[in-house]
Amino acid sequence: MTSPHVLIVEDSALITDALRILFEGSGFRVTIASSVADARTLAADDVADLMLLDVKLEDGDGLDLLMEMRARNVEPETTIALTGYDDPMTRQRAVDAGCADVLVKPVPVRELLRIARNYTA
Repeated sequence: MTSPHVLIVEDSALITDALRILFEGSGFRVTIASSVADARTLAADDVADLMLLDVKLEDGDGLDLLMEMRARNVEPETTIALTGYDDPMTRQRAVDAGCADVLVKPVPVRELLRIARNYTA
């Protein structure tokens, strides 16, 4: 059995470092994209099982990226939006873009890992 592959699209180095440690330590294969541009390139090279997607990135909108990936047939099997904005409009945009779940930062690590395992089982 191969390890599930998670693509983490997040522009905060502190968050990506913590998520890399969490997921690699739990048996996931991890790829990090710190920008929309990086995510475009990495997604085309290796489609992930799960993408953890920050909604607001320095160089663009994560949800627009997801819709673009879908149009190019390189979107991950499952995408979970991570956002600091707990409002109905952001949640609806994420669902409309194709996110399976929307989590508000900060997300407890055990909860995030449990959710990720459920989607990659």
